[in-house]
Amino acid sequence: MSFWKKIFGGGEDNQAAPAGDKVLGEETHKGFLIKAIEMKAGSEYQLAGTIEKELDGELKTYKFIRADRMSSKDDLIALAIGKGRQIIDEQGDAIFR
Repeated sequence: MSFWKKIFGGGEDNQAAPAGDKVLGEETHKGFLIKAIEMKAGSEYQLAGTIEKELDGELKTYKFIRADRMSSKDDLIALAIGKGRQIIDEQGDAIFR
């Protein structure tokens, strides 16, 4: 996998959510389930989440991590859900390829 895909997302390594991720909030958008995931960065939270959808009888998961950091869990949840909506609106099912 290329260096840029590892940093900015995409490819197989970015599609499976590690077991044990703490879900802070979730929302359904256009048939996808967006989950805000707790990712600590020192005393702050880093923007992270997953997008899930069942395709052809199989649950597909896409994990996204962004550089944004915040001190509030509520801010994290709002931003992660918003970023998930943006990714879905821009890419749709293509995020799972």
